[in-house]
Amino acid sequence: MSVYKILFLDIDGTILTPDDLIEESTKEAVKQIKQKGLEVFLATGRPLHEIQEIGEELKIESFIGYNGAYAIHKGRDVFNEPVEATVVDRFLNTMKSRGHEGVLYTNGQNLLTNSEAPIVKRFVEHFHLRHNEEYKDTFKQDILGISIMNISKEEVHLYEEEGVIHLSPINVSEFKEHSYDVIRDKVNKGFAVQKVLDLLNIDKESAIAFGDGMNDKEMLKLVGNGFAMGNAQEELFQYADHQTTDVTNSGVFNGLKALGLVK
Repeated sequence: MSVYKILFLDIDGTILTPDDLIEESTKEAVKQIKQKGLEVFLATGRPLHEIQEIGEELKIESFIGYNGAYAIHKGRDVFNEPVEATVVDRFLNTMKSRGHEGVLYTNGQNLLTNSEAPIVKRFVEHFHLRHNEEYKDTFKQDILGISIMNISKEEVHLYEEEGVIHLSPINVSEFKEHSYDVIRDKVNKGFAVQKVLDLLNIDKESAIAFGDGMNDKEMLKLVGNGFAMGNAQEELFQYADHQTTDVTNSGVFNGLKALGLVK
């Protein structure tokens, strides 16, 4: 039997409900896990400068952000892997030519392609993005993550490059039909989790992870016990070791209870 040492939790659709709340059962689960001495990381596509309140609410001090491009362990940087500037330029040119909009994230700012576009305004409001400004070329060396919106499924291939980059639908009801996160095949949540495990000298069999979106695929595949939430994108289930209940039905708590870690 594995001795569990570390837990990775996605945010949207995993610990955060559609009503933007964290269930009391999730808070209790995290509390019990921390009392047992396990490390706990939030592992999200969100920029880290916008999730501090969530960390404070759960008393979590370690984070993976930008879909695996940057990680912090108890206040110290673990790694920082920006997107290549040539890729940023290519994406922006495609977005401009096709009428797509987006948010590009640095370590501290959310850069908007068009702050007046209705879809961008809704995105900013939903994800509580506060550190916003218009994108300028001077930022292109510092981009850690990209979200693209107002894009159809038929246009996704314009950005993808086999073995290098793919797009993952944002698993939030208002945006899932036309908004995507950019995922690098070599820099993603799985890559980040492995970096953290190496830093802390923890084997992957001692790691647990929960997620609901296809941007969690690499993370769930890597750890010893990967849980797909009941509300997860259907394609994700094949990459998980377990399926738990929905985010609105104590999914994290029930998954950890099945491992005998909470009660």
